[in-house]
Amino acid sequence: MNFYLLTDAAASADASATAGAGGGIMLLLFYVVIIGGAMYFMAIRPQKKEQKRINAMLAEMSVGDAIVTTSGFYGVVIDITDEDVIVEFGSNKNCRIPMRKSAIAEVEKAVEQ
Repeated sequence: MNFYLLTDAAASADASATAGAGGGIMLLLFYVVIIGGAMYFMAIRPQKKEQKRINAMLAEMSVGDAIVTTSGFYGVVIDITDEDVIVEFGSNKNCRIPMRKSAIAEVEKAVEQ
């Protein structure tokens, strides 16, 4: 009779240890989900939002717009192709440089009169 009680107690101890390990895995999974969600809302989402803003700005760019390059140069757009633009820098009309659209940091629309 004592043998039955000992095996029953050992079985219940094993069951509680297994339940505790399952709870630890669930807690770990919960922390991974929380940290992943925080990273999404603090890093990935704002970056995607900024990229959409830049793409919209470059799509609306037209000839005559004043721009600032990522290097800090100010110029005026004189021609646009699919991936490149030709920019005129300074008051010298002979200083025209082709550059990628991705090198443009800011666009100021031309004032139409």
